[in-house]
Amino acid sequence: MQSIRPISDLRNKFAEISRDVHESGEPVFLTKNGVGDMVVMSMETYEALEFDSCVYAKLQEAEREAETTGTRYSSDEVLASIRSVIARAAEQTRVTSHV
Repeated sequence: MQSIRPISDLRNKFAEISRDVHESGEPVFLTKNGVGDMVVMSMETYEALEFDSCVYAKLQEAEREAETTGTRYSSDEVLASIRSVIARAAEQTRVTSHV
């Protein structure tokens, strides 16, 4: 269920709002003069939302490309490419964590 609170709660009940967004994983909608003004969410929820948005954008891009080109890839080719990207990202993370 959506949590809708007045924006003054952000100042007066910050700890409670922080606890709520972390425990529930759901955003809190803040109103100003009875009108929606902003949304507060945990970093974990934001990062998940950002990831989902990125994946969705990539899928849309792939669909557009599929409509304009005859190039097709097998599942083995796609998985090999994904594994390669993951391996490079893991290597980059390992290198930067030792710096």
